Amino acid sequence: MGKNVTLKENRDFLRLYRKGKCYVSSSLVTYVLKNRSNEKRYGITTSKKIGKAVQRNRARRVIRASLYDLYSDIIPGYDIVFVARGKTPYVKSDVVKKEMTDHLKKAKVLRTA
Repeated sequence: MGKNVTLKENRDFLRLYRKGKCYVSSSLVTYVLKNRSNEKRYGITTSKKIGKAVQRNRARRVIRASLYDLYSDIIPGYDIVFVARGKTPYVKSDVVKKEMTDHLKKAKVLRTA
């Protein structure tokens, strides 16, 4: 995956929620916003609405696995936040990957081969 930069500051997440473009599907919500640097930065959020720690960790793991497959195709210069939904821990990673691909294509941040 090379150099991956994660969003850690609450203000970065809030900026994306407020100003970013939102894409919603049954198991994933994606926020995308152009940043001022030439880096691709991402963040993953799972709230307590998802379930207990085991379900939240599984949701993060499924999202991260899908992201690793697509990371090299994402155009640099964007901040992306993935938010897990209640269904996320219970679906296969290929379902999440398909939804993530659709979201990133709609946002025009995914290179098409």
